[in-house]
Amino acid sequence: MESVRKANQRLRNYPILLTKCADKASAYAICVSRDLNVQHKICDAEFKEFLSCIRKSAMELKTKL
Repeated sequence: MESVRKANQRLRNYPILLTKCADKASAYAICVSRDLNVQHKICDAEFKEFLSCIRKSAMELKTKL
């Protein structure tokens, strides 16, 4: 059951990761919600910045995603 404990801990870390990247998440959300007909990869730059921030924050917390 060690794997379940570790998975639960990773899930508990997600809100922390999201708060550390709130500005990037907000920019991505604004981009996606800008138009009702979202085109493929139209917000790719914002998503990559957000993903990079999440990965960096996870490394700082020494956790997996």
